[in-house]
Amino acid sequence: MRLLKIVPDNTNIGFVKLRGWAFGLTLLLTIAAGVLVGVRGLNFGVDFVGGLMIEAKFAGDAPLDAVRHKVDGLGVGTAQLQQFGAKNTVSIRLPLPHSTDEGANNALVNKVEAALKADYPSVTFNQVETVSGKVSGELIRNGVLAVFLAVFGIALFGIFRFEWQFGVATFVSIFHDVLMTLGFFALTRLEFDLNIVAAVLTIIGYSINDKIVIDDRIRENMRKYRQMPLGELIDLSVNETLPRTVMTSLTIILALTSLLLFGGEVLRGFTAAMILGVVVGTYSSIYVSSSLLISLGLDKSRFRQMAAATDKKKASRDRAERIAPKP
Repeated sequence: MRLLKIVPDNTNIGFVKLRGWAFGLTLLLTIAAGVLVGVRGLNFGVDFVGGLMIEAKFAGDAPLDAVRHKVDGLGVGTAQLQQFGAKNTVSIRLPLPHSTDEGANNALVNKVEAALKADYPSVTFNQVETVSGKVSGELIRNGVLAVFLAVFGIALFGIFRFEWQFGVATFVSIFHDVLMTLGFFALTRLEFDLNIVAAVLTIIGYSINDKIVIDDRIRENMRKYRQMPLGELIDLSVNETLPRTVMTSLTIILALTSLLLFGGEVLRGFTAAMILGVVVGTYSSIYVSSSLLISLGLDKSRFRQMAAATDKKKASRDRAERIAPKP
């Protein structure tokens, strides 16, 4: 039985030759994502903005305009309505009442539910979430801090583990991956909550895993092929790791697609973010991070010196073993 090979043996794709197009596309997408986030903003969930979220499920398609008019007429503040997965389910987000008493929250929820029940007797309420403004502010700060520290720490690791060019290239590519994810949520208006922050951190972890594998292969080949031009060496390293990169990405996407189709609405935003992150992370690892080393002026001389020193120590050790008296 023949083994399935998605990437044939001896694949030799000239990734470095395409770096101009890749850099241009990356810059265009990054700017577009930044503009989307800045202009449209993110559809923050109750986790981040604070307030009440009531999920209502109707017998047929949810009458959004009628429900909005009904809730706004109750004097409970401006309501934000959004379809939640199926067309018959809607999330109703309301500001918290002025009173911090738990009874005031319950009274507001009961008031909204009773009003909707009067007009739509078959409506059911699946869940109610409450987050205070203070807690939401802390969650925003902690979420941003977690993402920033993750990206910064990974860049430092690349600098100390390899060379500063590797760290900068990794930082640029991961920043691109994160911004693309945020731009996707700004475009689709999917709810951005703590689950998505977890997805962003997972995307960062996946991206750095792929990039470190390629960077380590580049470093190994620098010692092995000391006279090879840097562009050819990077192409060789990326092609050598390409089967592993493609197989890993495809298997993850297959698992995530199953979650997207059958995982329900709760996991939909998380899964969509993960699928996008895997695709974008694979692209940036192959076309951006490695090729950027050339633009940053990576010098092979230090690696040649390290390899020469290693060879000298090995030769000295072998010579000492040959002349050492046998017992």
